[in-house]
Amino acid sequence: MTTDEQYMRRALDLARAGVGLVSPNPAVGAVVVDASGREVGAGTHTYDGVKHAEVLALEQAGHASRGGTLYLNLEPCSHRGRTGPCADAAIAAGIRRVVCSMQDPNPRVAGQGFAKLRDAGIAVQVGVFEAEAKKLNESFAKYIQSGKPLVTLKSAMTLDGKIADASKPGVEPGCATPATEGARSGYHWITGEIARAHVQELRHQSDAILAGVGTVLADDPLLTDRSGRPRRRKLLRVILDSYLRIPLTSRVIQTADNDVLVLHSIAEEQPRRALEAKGIRVQQIASTADGRPDFAAIIKRLGELEITSLLIEGGALVNGAALASGEGDKVFLYYAPKVFGDGAVPFIAGESLHGKAQCVQKLELHRFGEDFAVEGYLRDPYTAST
Repeated sequence: MTTDEQYMRRALDLARAGVGLVSPNPAVGAVVVDASGREVGAGTHTYDGVKHAEVLALEQAGHASRGGTLYLNLEPCSHRGRTGPCADAAIAAGIRRVVCSMQDPNPRVAGQGFAKLRDAGIAVQVGVFEAEAKKLNESFAKYIQSGKPLVTLKSAMTLDGKIADASKPGVEPGCATPATEGARSGYHWITGEIARAHVQELRHQSDAILAGVGTVLADDPLLTDRSGRPRRRKLLRVILDSYLRIPLTSRVIQTADNDVLVLHSIAEEQPRRALEAKGIRVQQIASTADGRPDFAAIIKRLGELEITSLLIEGGALVNGAALASGEGDKVFLYYAPKVFGDGAVPFIAGESLHGKAQCVQKLELHRFGEDFAVEGYLRDPYTAST
């Protein structure tokens, strides 16, 4: 590993420490190395901390930054937002060289930070661990260009594509799944402990989680982030419930603390008032021709709430609607070495994808004990500008 790769790896690790603490801003880590090659400053950006990672690193380095190198995973900003331009801070500190993973996808920056550095005579190198850096900030890239969150469809299933055993009591055929809490079948998990622990990591990386009322009725999940890692704002729990059938006794409602949003398309006033009396946010959303909440309207609304990343953990109907809407960006699908056969609940239902086949690209395979997962993209978050 070269010196540049060593310090860029350090910057990426610092950036990852901001996951859960930085949204709706990007995750950024920075390292300052003095002229002799010694680390003299480091910083991680957190939203509440306000100061950007490079400013924190430069302040820690002080005079030692003069003639040194600044390593960071994202282009320094060139505009004034909550703070001044970070490119100006690097210039004022006397930095001689900047090594960066990637250009900022924010249209307000998009290369202008690099241009300002070069105009000041600073050598700029871009592209070290670019793929890792892009993946780290893919939700920010989608959000800052489109105003919509990165939408990830997550599910756990058997090798024959079933997300719940039909024998499970309370399961509404084709519309409910226990996948939200790790994919149980009846009273048994589909996936193992290692995969279930990783689900909590996905939740930690997300601003919001979405499930349908069928999942709540069948499985009574909490839909919370139980990774144990700190986060700036609570995971927003979004429930799609056209007719407001969600029980007031459900765990989602009983544990609500200004972190539950119920979206409906057609509902009576009485159940709405009952939910609001419990402190639940209830909003009407545009509906499709069959009366169900419209996914495009849902994603737009979440973007307005500064949700940069959404994890869908729905049942078969929600999965089908999400895929048919074209609003999905990626999938993370866990598979267990089991087969349920006929009669079990399929991964998708309620929608015909005839002529709407979703091609999954940039596939990655992950192993979780006896289980495995397929991660891939339905579209590139860096070009999904609409």
